[in-house]
Parts: sequence; structure tokens; C-alpha cells
Amino acid sequence: MPLKLTYTIVMIAGCFRPLSWTSPFKCTIYIIYRLYIISMLCTFTMLQIMDILLDIDNADDFTNNLNMLLTTSAASYKMFIMWINYENFATLINYLTEEPFKPLDLDEINIHKQFDNIVRNNTLRYTILIETTCSFIALTSLFTDFTHRRLTYREWVPYDYSSFMAFCFTYAQQMVSTFHCATVNVACDTLLCGFLMHLCCQIEVLEYRLKKLSSNKNSVGYCIRHHNRIFEFARLVNIRFAKIIGYQFIASMLVICANLYQLTKSSLSANHVQLIMYTSCMLTQIFIYCWFGNKVKLKSYQLTDSIFQMEWPIMNDSIKKCLLIIMQRTTIPIEINTAYILTMDLDSFVRLLKMSYSAYNLLGRVQEE
Repeated sequence: MPLKLTYTIVMIAGCFRPLSWTSPFKCTIYIIYRLYIISMLCTFTMLQIMDILLDIDNADDFTNNLNMLLTTSAASYKMFIMWINYENFATLINYLTEEPFKPLDLDEINIHKQFDNIVRNNTLRYTILIETTCSFIALTSLFTDFTHRRLTYREWVPYDYSSFMAFCFTYAQQMVSTFHCATVNVACDTLLCGFLMHLCCQIEVLEYRLKKLSSNKNSVGYCIRHHNRIFEFARLVNIRFAKIIGYQFIASMLVICANLYQLTKSSLSANHVQLIMYTSCMLTQIFIYCWFGNKVKLKSYQLTDSIFQMEWPIMNDSIKKCLLIIMQRTTIPIEINTAYILTMDLDSFVRLLKMSYSAYNLLGRVQEE
């Protein structure tokens, strides 16, 4: 099964139930588990929103609340989108196991294995980075905030938590919600990047199939159908993730801005290290969106060069015409974007950093005045 590790994380996050869980009892169990995670995320998000509306009256407290609020709200939004589009995401995964995406010979199987290993390694690295950061923040908070009866994150609490048991309950609710938030973000991010890497995989398989045309081992009609299916798959991925990408771009820009502001205001301490690690995770999160989106774009351009390097003199006119049509279509690259405004490439990553810095400067000037 493609994206096996990614799908496992998605199941743990509560986004998709296991495909083998078809009995009413197992479906009910998973629905209860999913509702528990959604309630934890939404409760944490709402309490932070109430804190902004009722208690915060300065820029320092606002930025302290904003970085976690945007992260939890992004996780809640991703959870909601993936929940209501479960069938559509399952269809995308099934696309990868059907013709013409299905490998036909040993060489194509090796290409698939190569990209499956890349996806698996990237998923492992990203998961370790995010979960390690969450664990470090939790442990640091345990030895600093917990011992002084302080909550790790700002939130409006509708009850008196001065007693030890009430404080432990509230503190545990924050920590558990944070780990759920991290898991949901990892699940959604690695699923998108996995789909993008498999787009690159299919383009490489198509290049291989086109090279076999000269030896009449593959029909040009099958290659054209494969090329059309690649564009169709890219379009569906773009549609399913467009809202998530847009929300993530906005959230990342504001979080990076808020963290930069806090870093300049805080002295070197455990909280300073937490902010640096958290900011690194946010930069990595939006960078992988742009990096893999950029890889798909460059890979789709590369197809034209591969066709140009084929053995044109020995092909008949019919095949040449078909290849020219494929080359013409390839001049417009595959781009993953949201609302046709934000495109997932490295230029967008640079623009996001510039906007974050501009927002940080504006916030600094407002605070000075």
C-alpha cells in the first residue's frame, strides 16, 4: 500500500479510520475516538480565543497567545476538512494503486520503491522533529511552569484552578491537546507531501514508458492516458488541499511574526529555547509545502526535456504528433496553489518570510508608540 506510514499517522491523528474497520462496532469506536480529539482541539482553541477577547490588553500577551492559538486552530481546521472529505482522500490513495499508475514491470516497481522510501524517510524525519519539539516543551514546562503552578499556555479558564487537582487537570488538558495538535498537523502535512512525491514518481514512470516507445514495448495511447491521469490527480490534490494550504500560509506568517517579536523581547532562558525550536518547526512546516510543490513544478517541466531526447528519427509520424501534443501540454507546469494566488514553490516561501518580517516591524512600531 502506498503511503503506508503516512496513513498510519493519519489514523492515529483521528482523521481517517482504518480501511479494514468496516463493522458497525469498530466504526463507532473510531467515531468516538475522533470526537474526543476534535473536542480537545476545539476546546483548547476556544479557550485561547476567549483569553484574547476578555483578558489580553497588550502586545506581549497577545503574541504569547497568538502563536499557539493559530497552531491549534490550523489543526482543528485540517481535522475538519479531512473528516468531511474522507471519501475523497481515500479515492486519491486508491488512484495510486490503479492503472495507469500501477507499475507494469520490474523497473517501474523499482521507481515506486525509490519514491516510497523517500516519502517514508521524510515522514519519519518530520514526525521526529515535531514530536521531539513538543516533548521538549512539555518537559521544560514540567520543571518550570508546573512547579510554580503556572499554565504552559495562556487561556481563559471558566473555573477556579487554584486547587492542586484543578490545576493538574487544566495543565494535563493543555499538554494532551498540544500533542494531539502536533499529530494532526504531522498527519495532514505528510499526507500532502506524500501525494506530491507520488506525482513526481508518476512523471518519472511516464518518462520511462515514453523511452520504451522506440522499441514498441509500450503504446503511445497508454502513455497519453497516463499523462492525462497525472494532470487529473494533480488537480484533485489541489482541490482537496487548497483551503488547508491557504489557511496554513496565513497562520505560518502570523506565527513566525509573533515568535520573532517574542524572541526579541525575551532573554536567553528555557522559554527562549522553546521559542527557537517552535519557530524552527513552523518554518519547516511551510517550507516542506513549498519545497515539494516546487519539486512537482520542476519535474513537470523536465518531462519536455525527456521527450526531446528520445529517438525521434526511428518513430513514425503518428507517434511524433502525439509526443508533440504531450510536449505542448507540458509547457504549462503542474502547480499546487490556493485560490490561484498562492503557489507552492520556493518563491512563495521567500515572500512569506518577507511578509512575516514586515508584520513584525509593524508590530514593533505600534508597541513603541
